[in-house]
Parts: sequence; C-alpha cells; structure tokens
Amino acid sequence: MKFEYTGRHIEVTSALKNHVEEHFGKLSHLLDGDNVKAHIIIEVEKNRNRAEIIVKWKREVLTANTTGADMYKSLSQTIDKIEKQALKLKTKIIDKHHKVKKVSTIIPELDEVTAVPNAPRIMASKTYAVKPMTADEAVLTLIDEENQFLVFRNADDERVSVIYKRKDGNYGLIQP
Repeated sequence: MKFEYTGRHIEVTSALKNHVEEHFGKLSHLLDGDNVKAHIIIEVEKNRNRAEIIVKWKREVLTANTTGADMYKSLSQTIDKIEKQALKLKTKIIDKHHKVKKVSTIIPELDEVTAVPNAPRIMASKTYAVKPMTADEAVLTLIDEENQFLVFRNADDERVSVIYKRKDGNYGLIQP
C-alpha cells in the first residue's frame, strides 16, 4: 500500500503518518493487492481539524472526510468510514462472483434420477410387544437374543427405553 500525504496549514509529522499507517494495517485483510494507493489530506482551519482520505483500489475510489477538534480522532473516524466502504465493496464483489444457480440446474430432472446399485435399503423386521421391565432385566433378555439392541418400557418411570450392546462389551441405555 502506498501512502501520499498532503498538509494544509499543518506539517504532517511522523506521528500522524504512523497513526494512519497503523490503522490502515488493520485493514490489510480488506484492501489486498499491490495497487492500493491512499492519499491523506490533513487540514487545519481555525480550531477545526479536517481529515480527508482518498483510496484507489481495484478500479474503485473510496473517499471519506471528517472534521473534529482532535486530528488523531478525525483520522481514526475517517479510516473507519473507509473500512465500511471497503467492506461493502468487497462483499459486493464476492456476491457478484458467487451468484446463485437456478434450482433446475442443481437438481436433475426426475427422469434422470436412477436407483443407486448396492445402496442400503430398509428391511422389514418382526414386530414385538414392548414389555415393562427394569434395565437389569433388559440386559438379561438382551444376552439371550441375537439382536444388538432391545426396546422396552422402563418399569420405574413407564417410559420407552432402548438398551444396546457396545463394542467394548458393555451395555448402553438410551432414555428419552
């Protein structure tokens, strides 16, 4: 980023330059590229300090100015205005390149959809009554069955629960 300073009725000191460059350093994520040029105009009229910044970036010109009693505060407020403009412009550029496609181009027609071979299917299994029992009784019942889980009604609170065999040999209990 290249900086150019102009002082009207004031000498541009290195402290003012450091202040501006420090604040613009925080904007480096927004103003990326080598061709960024910033022209900072500092002016003093009577007791008013005026700061104007013109930034040329990506074929765009961002301008902002602020008048206040303190020069450092005026510069900070002006840089904040430039930051808002740059953020708005950058989101506009990003949105322009990331246009939304029509749904018809994303989702194929129903005729084009074919069944995937070897896809998992839902298989009907036997139905059984959910019996009221405790969790310990459910573990004993699960040991005798070939299934890896058992659905039962908990005798303590009358809620439906699931007990299952874990890979580590223990049992897991799912309660709603």
